Amino acid sequence: MSAHDLGAAPVDAPAGGVPVGAGLRVGVLALQGDVREHAAVLTALGAEVVLVRRASELDAVSGLVLPGGESSVMDKLTRRFGLREPLRERIAAGMPVYGTCAGLILLADRLLDGIAGQQTLGGLDATVRRNAFGAQNESFETRLAVPVLGAEPVAATFIRAPEVVEVGAGVEVLARLADGRIVAVEQGPLLGTAFHPEVDGETRFHARFLERVRAAA
Repeated sequence: MSAHDLGAAPVDAPAGGVPVGAGLRVGVLALQGDVREHAAVLTALGAEVVLVRRASELDAVSGLVLPGGESSVMDKLTRRFGLREPLRERIAAGMPVYGTCAGLILLADRLLDGIAGQQTLGGLDATVRRNAFGAQNESFETRLAVPVLGAEPVAATFIRAPEVVEVGAGVEVLARLADGRIVAVEQGPLLGTAFHPEVDGETRFHARFLERVRAAA
């Protein structure tokens, strides 16, 4: 099943150019979480999107989005579907990956407060705390300064979001909240946000991910 089955249509090419995702085939891990929202954004940016549920589908893509959802459930399902080791191998081999919320948790090397037996995929030299901002009813929206994405602030929705509490020397902090908490990071081909730009019509993080995919290809 591709994202074209979801009804999303590519945007028109900008004057003098083509969509940032044109010619790229990327995946969205489709075991649980806000898969459709990510697929729609990527398709609108011109990419061909594969919904990844098995190793053969992972083999067919050049980059992957790990969506928001429930990180402990996603961890269990990657093992049940035989995806855990293939995912770890592709990440270690340099595949570009963008993780939002639970996806950021999955990418982190270290997790402070996982439930019993919970594991991450790793790759991102960072320590993450789950549910750092409280319960579902404490979700909030804000606008963030993200200089690498330009002067216009980024719309950011936090839903039972994690926070990055520590980063290694090779990790660049892209955004912080006003209180200093880290909520967006990047390390080589790996990008992670604690929030959900895909629910706000914000496309710049996905475009940055696609640029990494093109560079790696």
